Amino acid sequence: MPTCDFIVGVAIENTSYSFDKIFDYSVPDSLKESASEGKRVTVPFGRGNRSRQGMIMYVRKKDSEGLKEIISVLDPEPVMTAEMLRLAEFMKRRFFCTYYDAVRAMLPAGINYKLTTTYSAVRGLDTEKLSPGEEQAYLYLLSRKKPVKKEVLSDELGLDDRIFQTLCEKGYLRKTDEAFRKIGDAVLKMVAVNDDADLSSVKLSQKQSAVLETLQTAGTASVKELCYYTGVTASVVDALVKKNLAFYYEDEVFRTVVNNSYAENKPVVLTEEQNAAFENIYADYKSGKARVSLLYGITGSGKTSVFLKLIEKLLEDDRDVIVMVPEIALTPQFLGIFKARFSDKVAVFHSGLSLGERLDEYKRVLRGMAKIAIGTRSAVFAPFKNLGMIIIDEEQEHTYKSESNPRYHAREVAKFRVNENNSTLLLSSATPDVESFYNAKKGVYSLNILKNRYGKAILPEVRIVDMNEELAEGNTTGFSRELSILLRENLEKGFQSILLLNRRGHNTFAVCSCCRETVTCPNCSISLTYHSANNKLMCHYCGYSMDYKGQCPTCRNQSLRFGGTGTQKLERELGELFPEAAVLRLDADSTMRKSSHERLITAFSEGEYDILIGTQMVAKGLNFPKVTLVGVLNPDSMLYADDYRSYERTFSLLTQVVGRSGRGESKGVAVIQTFTPENNVITMAASQDYEQFFRNEIMIRKAMLYPPYADICMIGFVSDNRASVINSSNYFMRKLVGLARAEYSDIPLRLLGPSPAAIAKISNKYRYKIIVKCRNDKRFRSLLSRVVIDYNSNKENKAVTAYIDMNALSF
Repeated sequence: MPTCDFIVGVAIENTSYSFDKIFDYSVPDSLKESASEGKRVTVPFGRGNRSRQGMIMYVRKKDSEGLKEIISVLDPEPVMTAEMLRLAEFMKRRFFCTYYDAVRAMLPAGINYKLTTTYSAVRGLDTEKLSPGEEQAYLYLLSRKKPVKKEVLSDELGLDDRIFQTLCEKGYLRKTDEAFRKIGDAVLKMVAVNDDADLSSVKLSQKQSAVLETLQTAGTASVKELCYYTGVTASVVDALVKKNLAFYYEDEVFRTVVNNSYAENKPVVLTEEQNAAFENIYADYKSGKARVSLLYGITGSGKTSVFLKLIEKLLEDDRDVIVMVPEIALTPQFLGIFKARFSDKVAVFHSGLSLGERLDEYKRVLRGMAKIAIGTRSAVFAPFKNLGMIIIDEEQEHTYKSESNPRYHAREVAKFRVNENNSTLLLSSATPDVESFYNAKKGVYSLNILKNRYGKAILPEVRIVDMNEELAEGNTTGFSRELSILLRENLEKGFQSILLLNRRGHNTFAVCSCCRETVTCPNCSISLTYHSANNKLMCHYCGYSMDYKGQCPTCRNQSLRFGGTGTQKLERELGELFPEAAVLRLDADSTMRKSSHERLITAFSEGEYDILIGTQMVAKGLNFPKVTLVGVLNPDSMLYADDYRSYERTFSLLTQVVGRSGRGESKGVAVIQTFTPENNVITMAASQDYEQFFRNEIMIRKAMLYPPYADICMIGFVSDNRASVINSSNYFMRKLVGLARAEYSDIPLRLLGPSPAAIAKISNKYRYKIIVKCRNDKRFRSLLSRVVIDYNSNKENKAVTAYIDMNALSF
């Protein structure tokens, strides 16, 4: 290998955690100018030197003797900043993922390359010595004008992959590894006058002369515009290019994210209370040190106005800002407010965008064309180079935690980024995460409190209805008499109402009245939910569905009956009770199409609907001044879930949805329907008393050694073979206990398991878990990493995937 004056360190795609590291490569002379940090490359990897994609993590001056050379550089400009490369290293250490898993999480889906093997035939060779399969493959490729992808060959011919490899070895085929990108850059075909054009010797038609005259006046124009304004076809422009009087080039354009939510650009006027919070947070920012601040304000207290004032001041300093919301449903309203004030300085990050839109918004931030990024969890990776503040609204929400690899929490990533930039992380909520409020009370975070609603709005009156009494008096509907009366009054007055039921579908389960069996998913250990819209029983985990025919799949009797109520059933019952009302349902089923969240929320905001029913996405952050009634149906199922956070989640959801009522000038009312009206969580949520809830909850957490007094680490195991899952999880437990006793005896640990997960089977995969109460520090992560590497090195565990999830959402 030739020696060169520098090497590159590359994070390789699709490596196992136990083998993952930064691999050094030399750079051939032809790629020295283009190879730089933050660009993707293809490299030879492993004993077979198969092409793999990778990210250049560093460039160093070093002797490259004996190193393999990179094959190609895929990006014309870096797609990751130096800070993001350091973030990838942090995520690997913190969240037990590979370097490239972290890289992939940061990059928008539209920018990703896929390495694909292609084959082409060498012409003019004799086929007599080939087997029938080899001859078939060779003749097929011989008939194709272009190289064919390996996947296409497999589908078309159904031949074993070894046949193509054999043909390559015999010299009949050429094999090439190529990088394909699913979404390309959006470009506009432009045309300009050639400065060296000689008009004296060229004869032009009348149309060609008109086009050339227009081009000389304008200098340059898109082909589409030129044809429109001159009334000619593209062939006329082609003729000018062929005569060397003009030339084509491509101009990059950006796919614009359309937002139909309108908001007036009113001056931000803060109350005395808001201004005190603003001054304190701004002082944190101006300190020039990494700070975390908690803005705790009751629902409707005007936290967004504080955000806007802060962002205005940061933009004056030419600093960049990330604003995060927990749900796509909140993005349109936020975007309307921010676009009205900051126009094209705003970029949008969330999964509801097309791949092309995601790619272009990412590039706008990377190139400094946008100064504010608004979006859901992925917005935390916006590649700003001068980050001044990250704002996480409704910071307690579970959607900020990723449930797939890498299993990161956006708050942890945000803390890393503000430390890197000496900037400020602002956490905001009416019901802060218990751990965040604990840190604020301890002085780890600065605490700013908004106790009053903004303007003339006051907190709604909350009424708790005992559904046991309703049943005793013969009311079997989903609506108490009080809620029905209030809905009727609201309709007559022309106000709007919101109803929360955190269950999708029509009925939550179907049970046989003969054999008493519940209809369950054949792939998952969960009951099927009935959906009236398509008359199917559906699994909300794997997507399995079956037509509903009333027949029990176990005993074959026509004896199925439904239980439980979902949003679809609620929608039907509302239509029967109030046929004159315009009812809108907002859940995962009604918002499948692109931009459907924005369209439906805008329609409700503009008064096209009287009643909005939905799951938890209607509870958070939305501001509808005409909503004066909120109803909460069956919060008990959330309250008694098998999770130490169930009280916190229920309190937060109830408090948030109650806070949607009475945000305008009219007083609001909220009705909570429950079978356990005496429960303290419900009464505290009704009175919006977060601090009392916190005092109760933190005592339970301390007694039970739950966060913030300890971290809870879940080690998950997944396989399609139940026995293998049990054996492998026991192997992991033995290794963990053995290593902890031998070398980490100073670490306090409490272990539970192995045991089946809460949902023991999903998509025909059996799931087991080990729970560890620990302190998530460097030494504990070292212990766990060593056990994971040992586990992955044992061939007996090959069929069972193990993963680490720190402070997981569910167990």
